[in-house]
This record gives sequence, structure tokens and C-alpha cells, in this order.
Amino acid sequence: MTRFLVRRVGQGVVVLWLITMAVFALFYIAPNNVARTLAGRQATPETIALVAHRLGLDQPIWKQYLLFVWRALHGDLGYDYYHQVPVTTILGAAIPVTGSLVLGAAVIWVALGVTNGVVSAVRPRSATDRSLTVFSLFFYSMPTFLLGLVLLYGLYFQLTLRGITVFPAGGYVPLAGGAWPWVQHLVLPWFTLALVQAATYTRLTRGSMLDVLGEDYVRTARSKGIGERRVVVRHALRSALTPVVTQFGIDVAALLGGAVVTEQVFSLPGLGKTAVDAINQQDLPVIIGVVLLASTAVVLANIVVDALYAVLDPRVRLH
Repeated sequence: MTRFLVRRVGQGVVVLWLITMAVFALFYIAPNNVARTLAGRQATPETIALVAHRLGLDQPIWKQYLLFVWRALHGDLGYDYYHQVPVTTILGAAIPVTGSLVLGAAVIWVALGVTNGVVSAVRPRSATDRSLTVFSLFFYSMPTFLLGLVLLYGLYFQLTLRGITVFPAGGYVPLAGGAWPWVQHLVLPWFTLALVQAATYTRLTRGSMLDVLGEDYVRTARSKGIGERRVVVRHALRSALTPVVTQFGIDVAALLGGAVVTEQVFSLPGLGKTAVDAINQQDLPVIIGVVLLASTAVVLANIVVDALYAVLDPRVRLH
């Protein structure tokens, strides 16, 4: 188990190292004038000179790269000359928003998707199974931005016209500002993400459960007189969760890097909206920070998924 995890962590470190090399080459070597590119279109000659001095652009490339990695390892992702603040300040304000959005939606989509998938697998080809399949296909085919707009129209606009103000139009209230305002501003974005994602988890869980329920050890458990609920939950579901865990790690990591569409629709100042604004403004230091942060989230999520594999399936520890 320990060797398995150490090997996975080592692979993650190598991946992050390759990503830093790619980012450095793209933003620090490819441009003709690195200092002007990073400083932005409206930078003054004094600002460009400051950027060149701060980044050590008069040093050899390998020294510049080592300085870039050293600063990143110590939490220094550069300085945003467009807003005149460190990049970590901008990302630090956006991370709680995206984290609240993704983690809240993840609880809903996992609970909804796994439950629906188990019910469909236990009653295959029944009316319940067909109804849940239609439900999954409907939301799987619906674009996130369209679902968000439909929820805003039905649960914000129409209710507000009738004098019922339950859901706000958008924006974000920190949890420190009160639990209820925090939930009010996030419940529609949560369900926008969760309903689309839950469709995938319903299909994954159903397919995996149907395979597992046909295994010999499940039939043996039933022949011993073990209750059907215990067979499904204790024996079948644990083995069937492997592909679900894989998908969950990929989805959460990708969305933590920025749930761009949902944040734009609901005006949430998270990492996705921050990245889009930075691209529109050609604010390269912020783009670099978002790329490094998103890459780290993906690598860490895959390490956690590998650890969960080892818990769910002991055979994985041998590979």
C-alpha cells in the first residue's frame, strides 16, 4: 500500500515538473519581449524594467526557470501588474467561491447519481429504470449554460415577478456573511452543475452495478440468505464504485480549475470567471497562476483517487 502510494506521488511530481517546464517555455521563452508581455499592453517603460528586474530576465534561461519554480514552491505565483496586487491575492479571493460551488454541487451529484444508478440496476428494464434513464439522457444532453438560464428564468425571474424573492439573480456571499445567504446564492449554481453531472454518474453506476450483480460472489452471498439490501450495499456497491471514483476525481479536479460556464451565468467571481477576465485583459501572470493551480488540483485529485482505489479494491495495491 505504501509503495503504491509513493509511486503515485512520485509520478504526480514528475507531471507537475513537466507542466512547469511547459508553462515556462510558453510564457517566458516564446515571447520576443517577455517583460512587456507579462506587464500587459498598457505597461509603462518603468513597469517593464521593474518586471525584467523582478523576474531576473538578464540571467540565463536555466536560472530564470529555477527562480520560477522556487517562487512557485513558496507560494509566489508572480505579480499582477494590471491590478497592482500579487497573483495569490486574486486567486485567494476566487478559490473559496469555486470551492464552495464545486464541493456543494459534488455532494448533490454523487448522492443523486449513485442512488439513481443503484435503483436502476436493481430493477433493470422496469418502468423506474426507464424513467431514470430518460432523466439521465435529458440532463446529459442539456448544455450547462442553458440549464442555468432556465433555472434563473423559472426560479428567480418568474418568482420575483410574483413577489417571491427566494433566489437571487447571481453573485456570491461568503459563508462568514451567514449560512442562509451563502446557500441562497449557491443553490441554483449547485443544481445547475449537479443535474448535468449526475446524469453521467447514474449511467456509470448502473452499468457497473449490473456487471457486479452478476458476479459469483454476489450470487453466493444471496444463496447464504443475506438480505438483498446488504448484498447490494455491502457487497456489490463497493466494487461498483471504482469507475465512479475515477470520474469523480476527474470532474472535481477539472471544475476546481474553474467552472467557467456556471460562474459566468451566475456572476460568481471564482477561478473560471477570473481566468476568462484575465484572458480578455491579456493579464498573463493571472493566467499562469490559474494554469498552475488547476494542474496541481488535477494531479492531487488523481493521487487521492489512486488511494481510494487501494481502499475499494485491494488488488490495486499490487500493481
